[in-house]
Amino acid sequence: MTIGFRILERRRVVGEDIVRRYRDVPVACVSDVMSRLTAGGPSLRPLHAGGVLAGAALTVKTRPGDNLMIHKALKMVGPGDVIVVDAGGDLTNALVGELMLSHARASGAAGVVINGAVRDLGWIRANTFPVYAAGVTHRGPYKDGPGEINTPLAINGMVVEPGDLILGDDDGFVCVPFDETESLYTSACEKRDKEAVILANTLAGKLDPKTWVDPELKRLGCSGV
Repeated sequence: MTIGFRILERRRVVGEDIVRRYRDVPVACVSDVMSRLTAGGPSLRPLHAGGVLAGAALTVKTRPGDNLMIHKALKMVGPGDVIVVDAGGDLTNALVGELMLSHARASGAAGVVINGAVRDLGWIRANTFPVYAAGVTHRGPYKDGPGEINTPLAINGMVVEPGDLILGDDDGFVCVPFDETESLYTSACEKRDKEAVILANTLAGKLDPKTWVDPELKRLGCSGV
């Protein structure tokens, strides 16, 4: 088997029930309970008209500027999958556009994440099909390979394993490891609910006195407290 030019099968895939439950949890809350160390990078932004991204990762690693293996992934994608492509963040060539994204949507994909560039931004912005990318260019791709499908990715330090949960909203996207989805869901919901109480109290005029702030400033040696 050739490293760098191979296609593997996913050994496990996050369940539909988990995906459905996470759709109501903000990405920021998930990120917070993952110690704020996991992120795909601020450059990968949602470009679509709006809506939540949630599904199981179908991973693609490709040479910058080449989309041959993405075309193969489109033949493999199933309902609820998120095609996650690492092209090294290169923005020279667009890897997907309206035609391929329409194919992905028609195949039941939950969305597409491109660590690279896309094109046909007008179409993307006019639709709710989730598309996250690092940039936009009109210049098209090559189709020569190499690349890999269903192997681990590292996008700006965030590891994505095939079958992991991919969750995205207006703040960006995050990968929740397959083995951690249950425990992190509980923690993220607790975080979400706690913030909802704080917000409700704030709107009701019951402002949080932030009693911890001054002691913390003093502990850190701040003068004038």
